[in-house]
Amino acid sequence: MSGALLASNVLLWILVLVMGGVILALVRQIGVLYERVAPAGALVVGSGPKAGEEAPVFTVSDLANREQRVGGTRPDNLSTLLFFLSPTCPVCKTLLPVLKSVARNEGRWLNVILASDGARKEHEAFVSEYRLQQFPYLLSSELGLGYRVGRLPHAVLIDSEGVIRSTGLVNSREHLESLFEADELGVATLQEYMAAEQSKEEEVA
Repeated sequence: MSGALLASNVLLWILVLVMGGVILALVRQIGVLYERVAPAGALVVGSGPKAGEEAPVFTVSDLANREQRVGGTRPDNLSTLLFFLSPTCPVCKTLLPVLKSVARNEGRWLNVILASDGARKEHEAFVSEYRLQQFPYLLSSELGLGYRVGRLPHAVLIDSEGVIRSTGLVNSREHLESLFEADELGVATLQEYMAAEQSKEEEVA
C-alpha cells in the first residue's frame, strides 16, 4: 500500500513539474509575441498640421456661448485634446465613454474640446442624448479646414505652448491613448517609435 502511495506521489510531482514547464514556455512565447506585434497608433492622414508644428489658432464660441481659444499659449498651462466628431459617426459615438474617462482621469493636465460643424439643433440634441455638457462643443467649419480634417473621428493633442504633440485618425481607445503615449515618448507617432527601435535592434544585430 505504501508503495502505491509513493508511486502516486511521484507521478503527481512529475505532472506538477511538467505543467510548470509548460506554463513557463507559454509565458515566454507570449513575451515573444508581444515584442513582435507593434502597438497600433493613431493613423496620420492628409496634409494637415503635423506634430512639432504650431497649432492653428482659432477663437470660437461653444454651444453654451462661451468663448473658447484653440491653439496658442494657454494661461492655465493645460494641454488640449481637440476631438473632431459628428452625430452621424458611429465610431465617434463608441469613443464618447473613453473621452469622458480621459477627461475625468487626466483633467489635472488636459482639457478636452469637441469640434464639429453643421446644424446647431442637431448637435444640441446630440449633446443632450449623450450627456456631453461637460465638454466645450465647438461648431466651426473653419476649424476643421484649418486642421485639414478629412475623416472622423480625428484627434489633435496640443500642448500648453500651442505646439501639436500628436495627431491622427482615432478609431479605438488604443488609437486615442496612443496620442498620449507618443507625447510621453517624444515622438510624432508610435509607428515612428517602433521603427526607430527596430532600426536600433538591426544595428546591434
